[in-house]
Amino acid sequence: MTPASQSTIRLGVNIDHVATIRNARGGRHPDPLRAAHLAVEAGADGITAHLREDRRHISDTDIARLKSELTRPLNLEMAATDEMLRIALRHVPNACCLVPERREERTTEGGLDVVGQRAALQPVVGELKQAGIRVSLFIEPDLAAIDVAAALQADIVELHTGRYCEYAADDDAKGAAAEVERLRTAAMEAALRGLEVHAGHGLTFNTVAPLARMPEVVELNIGHFLIGEAIFGGLHGAVRRMRALMDEARRKVTGQVSA
Repeated sequence: MTPASQSTIRLGVNIDHVATIRNARGGRHPDPLRAAHLAVEAGADGITAHLREDRRHISDTDIARLKSELTRPLNLEMAATDEMLRIALRHVPNACCLVPERREERTTEGGLDVVGQRAALQPVVGELKQAGIRVSLFIEPDLAAIDVAAALQADIVELHTGRYCEYAADDDAKGAAAEVERLRTAAMEAALRGLEVHAGHGLTFNTVAPLARMPEVVELNIGHFLIGEAIFGGLHGAVRRMRALMDEARRKVTGQVSA
């Protein structure tokens, strides 16, 4: 299938911050696995969870339960460390997305420095692929990063959309438009290099459409916003609305008629 013929787009729902709320008080409620099942019922195509070094939200037990019970693919976000590699090889998720991680950050603050860390990433990518795990690299929409991702033989690049979302939140239409073009150029180049293209970070109901309209983008991963919206209207409704907005945006590109 060529990038231009990609008529559908997948939604991956990140359930990290269900665990954040649980951990704020301790105990077992709310349960990230229950959230994952609800997201799937509402139209999610996969579930993403980030197991951090400090276990600030998702726990090792969460990963084991998700892998055991999910009916959709599990995407494990992780730093490229020996500890996380051992965990990934033990559980064998559908995919591992390698992300930068600093203990003091509140959330992932940018793309992985694949250019500077190429030598360190090579064996991690190789071991994951040898185990049958699809490898994704979370990168800035930068052509040099795409070149290295292709050279590392990653399966996927996930383009960091945080800067675009920040411009949009500040009502900086010019900045947002420029960043959309940067993302579009990166998506086209990655697809031409044989990489599957995902995108995510900070996307909302108001910012998702431009990414969903890019035919090269196969999947969007969205978490924090959906968990926040769930407080007001429930997770099922939030996921369904995001799914509908993504599908409508894609239909405008492919010329499909709504059912």
